[in-house]
Amino acid sequence: MHAIYKNLVCTHLLIFACSFFAMAQDSTKNKFVVKAKYRITSETIVTDSAGQILPYAIWSALKNTGEYYIKPIEPDNEKTAFILYKLSEKEKQRNLANIEKMPKPAASKFFKTGEPFSKIKTTDLYGNKINTKNLKGKIIVVNYWFTTCMPCITEIPELNKITDKYKNDSSVVFISIALDDANTIKQFLKLHPFNYAIIDDGRFLASDNNITSYPTNVVVDQNGKVYFHASGLSPNTPKWINRSIEELKTAALTKTDD
Repeated sequence: MHAIYKNLVCTHLLIFACSFFAMAQDSTKNKFVVKAKYRITSETIVTDSAGQILPYAIWSALKNTGEYYIKPIEPDNEKTAFILYKLSEKEKQRNLANIEKMPKPAASKFFKTGEPFSKIKTTDLYGNKINTKNLKGKIIVVNYWFTTCMPCITEIPELNKITDKYKNDSSVVFISIALDDANTIKQFLKLHPFNYAIIDDGRFLASDNNITSYPTNVVVDQNGKVYFHASGLSPNTPKWINRSIEELKTAALTKTDD
């Protein structure tokens, strides 16, 4: 078991926010807005089945594999410790089924579906030019975040799965707008790979849309109009990002056939 822990610490070190509640972070107040009874942070006490307290890096990494879960030891105590246990195949399938049943995430208050998405003209973290004006005809997926936003970090592994799916598809472009400076982001990426094209010092771009809640995700259609948008951490947001991409690709193919 110790060998598993060691490997996970080295390869994952992922930040965790409990998947059974929705969470968003307000950057203007630098605090979490949590719609749930429990607040899960790096200070939360989590033990294994033998009662041994697990380091944060270990239990968060295990949880993010999708193989483990945590449950409160004292459900009626908002400051309860948690116990980590391994999910059975049946439980994993049930969790996936529950996500499938969840309704579409609420639209964010920063965008309006069908309206033009504001243009982005800048360079990414490595000096590559980004100009959305030149991306007409492509689907653009945008993520607004910052490196100390726990909900933002929690969803990154699922967002990476989407970029992996479309890595050979030039019709889909992934852009992340981070509030942090380049050096901070590069240090962050050493532990938390993020496969979007990352724009550093992007606070001015977030301000263009008055964004104050993170993460915020947007899918822009081939005509530069907002198609899907949501703020806060929700287990089914990645599903709806992927679904939106597929719907837009299908619509484009149907139009071509006509």
